Amino acid sequence: MKNIKFISADEAVKVVKSGDHIHFSSVASAPQVLIQALCRRGDAGELKNVFIHHLHTEGPAPYTDAKYEGIFFHQAFFVGGNVRKNVQAGYADYIPIFLSETQKLYRAGVLPCDVAMIQVCPPDKHGFVSLGTSVDATLAAIECAKTVIAVINKHVPRSWGEAIIPLDKIDYFVEDNTPLEPATFTAPNETETKIGINCANLIEDGACLQMGIGAIPNAVLAQLGNHKNLGIHTEMFADGVLPLVEKGVINGAAKKIDKGKMVSTFLMGSQEVYDFIDDNPMVAMMDVGYTNDPYIIAKNPKVTAINSALQVDITGQVCADSLGTKFYSGVGGQIDFTYGASLSEGGKAIIAMPSVTNKGISKIAPVLTTGAGVVTTRNHMHWLVTEFGAVDLYGKSLQERAKAIISIAHPDHREELDRAAFERFGPHYHFVPAE
Repeated sequence: MKNIKFISADEAVKVVKSGDHIHFSSVASAPQVLIQALCRRGDAGELKNVFIHHLHTEGPAPYTDAKYEGIFFHQAFFVGGNVRKNVQAGYADYIPIFLSETQKLYRAGVLPCDVAMIQVCPPDKHGFVSLGTSVDATLAAIECAKTVIAVINKHVPRSWGEAIIPLDKIDYFVEDNTPLEPATFTAPNETETKIGINCANLIEDGACLQMGIGAIPNAVLAQLGNHKNLGIHTEMFADGVLPLVEKGVINGAAKKIDKGKMVSTFLMGSQEVYDFIDDNPMVAMMDVGYTNDPYIIAKNPKVTAINSALQVDITGQVCADSLGTKFYSGVGGQIDFTYGASLSEGGKAIIAMPSVTNKGISKIAPVLTTGAGVVTTRNHMHWLVTEFGAVDLYGKSLQERAKAIISIAHPDHREELDRAAFERFGPHYHFVPAE
C-alpha cells in the first residue's frame, strides 16, 4: 500500500455537502469509522438534509437518532434491528423495494449517489481490492457516485466474483483495522427444529438453495447432512452452510449456471464465515441485480427458496415486513426468490414460520392485521410450513387453501380459524374435502 495516500476519516467526510445522498456498504462492511466521523460533522452543525441509504447494516447507526433530525434523513432499503426503533418512531425512514431492484435505484437515476462510503480489503499486487462481504447495491453505488471513499481494512476478506474492483474507482482512502462486526445466532429450539425437519423433507438431492439467516435456516441446514449435490444461489448465507460444504453435501455439481460455485450478494456470520470466503474461488459474490433476478434464479433446476413470515392469512397472503403499521424489516429478496423458485424446473417456493408468536398468538390469522403489508401475494404462494406440517397451496381454491393452512396452525387456534373461514366463505366451506 506504499502508493496509497491515506487521509483521516474526519478529513475524508469533508467532501459531504448539505443535501448530498450517501450510500453505506452493508451488513458487516458498514464503514463505522466514516459513520462516526460523519456524525461528528453533524454534531458540529456543519450539515443539514443529508440523505443516507443502505441495506441492512451491522453495528451502531447513530445517524438515525432524534438529535440528528434535519441533519440526516435516513432512507434505508431494509429495516434492520439497529434502525428499527427509530424507523418506527419516525426519525428514520424506509424505501419499499425488491432487493433485486436496489441497484436499479442508482443505475436508473431514481436516487442520486453523491458519496459512496465503502470498506475493502488491502489491494493485491495488481491494484485490485475486494468489497468482501457486501456487493449487493454497493457496486452500483460505486459506479454512479461522484465520490468514493474507501476504508481499507485488513479484516475484510478478499472475496471473488463481482466484488473485485480496481483502485482507480476510489477517490479517497482511509485506513482502519477494526474487526468486522460478527453476527451470532441462537441454537434452534424444539419448534424451530421441527420446522427445519419439515422443510428438509421437501428438499431433494441436487436442489439449489436459497435461505436467509437465523434459527430456522440453521435448523433446515442441520437436517441436510445426508443429502447429495446441493447448490447455493442466494442473496446471503451464514455459518450454517459451512459444515455441509466440508462434508461435500454442498458442491454445486447439479447447477446449470455457476456450476460448482456458491453465489451470494452479501453475507453475515462469525469470523469463520469471513475466513471461508477469503480468497475462495468457490464463492462468487455478485451484484444483487444478478443474484436476485428471478429469471437468472430460475435457470438452475430444483431451486428451493425458504423464507420467513411475520403473519399469514387463511388465503395465503404473507406479511413479512411489518407488525400492523409498525415496520419491522422489509421486502428483501422474498419475492425475487419465491418467483424465481416457482419458475425453476422442479423448484419449490417455501414460506416457513412458527405457528404462534412467543406470546402464543397465532401467526396464521383470518385476515392480516390492519396496516400489515402483503409482501408475498396469495398468487405467489406455494408451500407453507410450520412445526405442524407442510402444505402446498399452488392451484388450490380459496376454500381449499383455508382448509390446508388451518391444518398446520397451532391446535389451540384451529377451531377459531375454522369458524372464521366458515363465516367468510359460507356453509359450503364445510363441504370442501380436507387434505
